[in-house]
Amino acid sequence: MKIRVVAGVALGAALVAPATASAATAPELSGAAVYASTGHQLARYEGGEWSTLARIGALPQFAASPDGRKAAWVTDGGNLQVKDGAKTVTAARKLQGGTPCLTPVWSPDSTQIAYVGKSETIMAVKADGTGARRLGTSKGVCHLAWAAGGRYLAGYTGEADAVYRLDVRTGKSVRAKGVKLVTHVQSLSPNGRDAVVEFPANPDALGDGSWPSAFRPTVVDLVTGKKLTPAVKGRLIGAFYLADGRLVVRVAGGAHNTLVVLDAAGKETQRVEEPAKARTQALLQVLP
Repeated sequence: MKIRVVAGVALGAALVAPATASAATAPELSGAAVYASTGHQLARYEGGEWSTLARIGALPQFAASPDGRKAAWVTDGGNLQVKDGAKTVTAARKLQGGTPCLTPVWSPDSTQIAYVGKSETIMAVKADGTGARRLGTSKGVCHLAWAAGGRYLAGYTGEADAVYRLDVRTGKSVRAKGVKLVTHVQSLSPNGRDAVVEFPANPDALGDGSWPSAFRPTVVDLVTGKKLTPAVKGRLIGAFYLADGRLVVRVAGGAHNTLVVLDAAGKETQRVEEPAKARTQALLQVLP
């Protein structure tokens, strides 16, 4: 793994929300991350070593916690399973299993999991299966993303024709502007205003809603509908917001992919080589 810090290289208009830490004080990335393999094994990479979070078979409804230490997934039978270390519990039952786009998502502090209940109700439950609560109702039930600020969740519709943002304080959801067809919501800015999404290249081929191993990312302002492509050279295959507002852009490579870090002004500050083993895997979490 190689890490390169780039000082003050302007890459275009700002793409991210105001950060909680300035470029000078924000910690550099170590290269630690969580990936999902083709067989849907969730694994953490850190310090040159791999460790398995969970082996969930061919089920596509999965999520890794922001701290990179826990996993959640929905079984074909509709059970929400949560694995924390050596312990696995059933945190919720009677969900819609076998529907690839209905992925759960972890809260920013890695203590709760949001999931889709009945009648487009978004629920949350603690990792030990206690404290289930209703967050609100939203048509945006696919590939849920939870903003680091904690207030907003977003997902796309089952018809792949819109993104909805749910305010967990009020329980109300609002349709985002600027989205007509969408097949993935990867990440939200900390304030929940901007989303990293995938727009399908071919409107007639929307897929089955499975989590993509790679996609061309677009940043959408969910309030105004303004769209921006991260100003990073190369073939972009993903992007992910950090809790401090920086945007990490994934760039494809021959031997390995590279993570390019942009600050709140859209300036490149760091490059991190991913391990070669992760080249064809889906990126689930970027860890500080």
